[in-house]
Amino acid sequence: MAETLPLPATSMVNAALPAPRSQVLRNVALAVVGSLLIIAAAKVKVPFWPVPMTLQTLAVLGLGAAYGARLGAATVALYIAYGLFGLPVFTNTPPVAAGPLYLLGPTGGFLIGFVAAAAIAGWAGSRGASLWRLAGGVVLAEIVLMAFGFGWLALGAQMASGATGIGFAKAWAAGVQPFLLGDLIKAALAASLVGAGWSVLKRRG
Repeated sequence: MAETLPLPATSMVNAALPAPRSQVLRNVALAVVGSLLIIAAAKVKVPFWPVPMTLQTLAVLGLGAAYGARLGAATVALYIAYGLFGLPVFTNTPPVAAGPLYLLGPTGGFLIGFVAAAAIAGWAGSRGASLWRLAGGVVLAEIVLMAFGFGWLALGAQMASGATGIGFAKAWAAGVQPFLLGDLIKAALAASLVGAGWSVLKRRG
């Protein structure tokens, strides 16, 4: 009896949508669609405790886990590029003006962290990964995202007053602690959605 070889690891979107003749065009289309989804998620505010939350982190982690590390990170980078060119794609634009200087503001570290988080989630979400690896990878992606945001806010962010950073205690209290519960819920939801997607694909063969 012939031994069944394991299927090679790939992203969920590659398994669901095999590349046509031009994989580049398909990936560009997926990156554009994904970046528009992140924009929409950034503008949605959900009432929550202790602060309202957007769905931006859910979109970043979910797309990363579904797209794979490279395409997921490229999709988030495309989203950030829109903002650098002045398009109002970030959560608080308007009233804050988008553009290159936006990354020097208090949320710049979180935006850069989105790219790393999408890449880590993409690594965790490949075919053949266990549910524990998927969940653990998405949580790790969230931790890295928060670390980028926390470090930049505490040490490097150019605040409205012109001061450099706000210190560790204030950065934790204002930039991390109020968002921990909501982001952990979004991380769990992202892992659950991608895990469910893989289950559907496996049933389809």
